[in-house]
Amino acid sequence: MPSLRKPFRINVGFIAHEEIGRSHDFPFEFDKLTLGDDLELHSFEGIVNISRTPQGLYVQADFSAETTLECVRCLTNFKHELDWTFTELYAFDQRSETESGLILPEDAHIDLEDLLREYALLEVPISPICKPNCQGLCMECGQNLNEKDCGHKPIEPDSPFAKLKDLL
Repeated sequence: MPSLRKPFRINVGFIAHEEIGRSHDFPFEFDKLTLGDDLELHSFEGIVNISRTPQGLYVQADFSAETTLECVRCLTNFKHELDWTFTELYAFDQRSETESGLILPEDAHIDLEDLLREYALLEVPISPICKPNCQGLCMECGQNLNEKDCGHKPIEPDSPFAKLKDLL
């Protein structure tokens, strides 16, 4: 059973000594969770399935949560849903080690927090947008154009090719 201080540290020693093909599920559910110093998740839930293989322990994980992001167009905060999965092998020894370099520790406790954080961060968009038709901020006065129209017109480009647009 995971501890409250390290909720993703799992004792898998009993699985390592079982016959090949055996697996166990570890469900997780938290109202609020912080991974690392910068990733705050809400409505976190997921399941980790750990299977015994000849090479090591095969970890399959499936998670979902919400996080708060800032829209790059209008600078307002919004909730964004994250869904992510990952599979990794904790090898019994270096001969079975994969490119991820995970080896089952001698105390048979694995901590999935770093993996969880890395895979969750991969799901966070680089340029988050609150909604597809977000109009952003006015270039003149900074008004959020999703809330109200300030009346300013978009600046016409000062380019010698701007007149070509009229031909279309």
